[in-house]
Amino acid sequence: MHDKFTVIDRLEVWTGSMNYTVNDAYRNNNNLIRIRSAELAVDYTTEFDEMFVNDLFGPNTRADTPYPTLDVGGAQLEVYFSPDDGAAAHLLGLIRSARKSIYFLAYSFTSDDLAQALLERAGAGVMVAGVMEASQVDSNQGGEYGRFRKAGLDVRLDDNPRQMHDKVMIIDGQIVVTGSYNFSANAERTNDENMLFIRDAEVAALYQAEFEKLFNP
Repeated sequence: MHDKFTVIDRLEVWTGSMNYTVNDAYRNNNNLIRIRSAELAVDYTTEFDEMFVNDLFGPNTRADTPYPTLDVGGAQLEVYFSPDDGAAAHLLGLIRSARKSIYFLAYSFTSDDLAQALLERAGAGVMVAGVMEASQVDSNQGGEYGRFRKAGLDVRLDDNPRQMHDKVMIIDGQIVVTGSYNFSANAERTNDENMLFIRDAEVAALYQAEFEKLFNP
């Protein structure tokens, strides 16, 4: 189980990449977003109950998210849990819809399918750039950093002496992808993860500013 989320009073959800540790709170680069929505809280509570009450994890989980799409204050949200909701397929569709830019922050990136989709969009003229966690690039088998660099993508290693733990994409300056989901086969097939699409230009601008800070330290 790799999920990181908290549901408070069944009215709001806190999610993102941050583990509840001193290192993640104060030393590693992470993101955490607080969203006040009773419907979203139901989605995440359903996922919690699946594990805590029904003892269902990983491939044994089922697709039962009550509100997979919802509106929160004018922002359009999509909620996916893996492995039950086929999160990778939804993310592939979003990547392939990009027309201007895709910026990403990746703690671990080993998914060949997601990497291929990024390379295809770059080949179609979409700006694709990213920051990846240096220790994972060094240790991951099947990591995509070398493939990206060989293809000419401007993908850089983070310079945090601790870790860059984000798992984020920013699409066309309008859509943010965040959550616990690494861009990996394990995240899709084995781990319990959450992925959130947020369609809101103001939120995207905040994540874009964080990307720029890490891309040009």
